[in-house]
Amino acid sequence: MDQAINNLTPQQKQAVMMRAQQEANQQIMQSMLEKMVSTCFKKCAGTSGDKLDSREQSCMASCQDRYFDVREQVQLALQKRQDSM
Repeated sequence: MDQAINNLTPQQKQAVMMRAQQEANQQIMQSMLEKMVSTCFKKCAGTSGDKLDSREQSCMASCQDRYFDVREQVQLALQKRQDSM
């Protein structure tokens, strides 16, 4: 594997690194989304049955909005890091 990487041109090495970084960024974002769903559901969902009542729906929306605000900031930071490579 190391030999194959050593045989790549600088442009090919950069492309491989960019792809690896993109995949890592996608994993970070997927993990964050899964955490958001879990956290917001635990925080907001009660025992009202199989449907969320209006209070629970409002709580879920607010919780998700906060996570999306954070997600946007994380995405900007990841993009900035990727652009600097």
